[in-house]
Amino acid sequence: MNADTPAKRPGGRSARVQAAVHQAVTDLARERETAQLTIPAVAERAGVNPTTIYRRWGTLQALLAEVATLHTADAPPPSSGDLRTDLEAYAIRTLADLTRPGGIAFFRAEVAPDIDERRSGLRECLHRATVGLEAVLEASRGRGETPPSTERLLDRIVAPLYFRVVFSMPGTDETYARALVTDLFSDPSQPQR
Repeated sequence: MNADTPAKRPGGRSARVQAAVHQAVTDLARERETAQLTIPAVAERAGVNPTTIYRRWGTLQALLAEVATLHTADAPPPSSGDLRTDLEAYAIRTLADLTRPGGIAFFRAEVAPDIDERRSGLRECLHRATVGLEAVLEASRGRGETPPSTERLLDRIVAPLYFRVVFSMPGTDETYARALVTDLFSDPSQPQR
């Protein structure tokens, strides 16, 4: 690099724009129905031109999917030392993630109608679900237990939560999330500890 070439600043305007747009999406998702989220509304709230958002993210679904990834990227809670307790905590956390303001809007964006975006969104959604589950299962195996398979937990805990939240089924609460785990452990085909 010579003295005439300006050094790139870490962060800078691009990072500020991204942060403002992410915050605007998060705020609007808390305030409005999914159908009312638009790129012009996000741009206005973020204080940027809509073309900035179109140029950087392309579609509202891509932007929502990126924000969803940021909101659910934190690490799983530490192991309690008990598989059932850990699975209950995982189920409750998954439910809280889906039902937080904007949570379902973010999920729907991840499974967007565009086939390439949908495949990518579904892969990301499945990856996030399995990362949390794998952490729980790894801790269980480390204690010498034989936990259920990831696929079984996706079928018996994760899928019902997503289904019920997507379709706004009454009674989808922490009690229901715990009951899914109870049902899993009361299933005679489930290995017992």
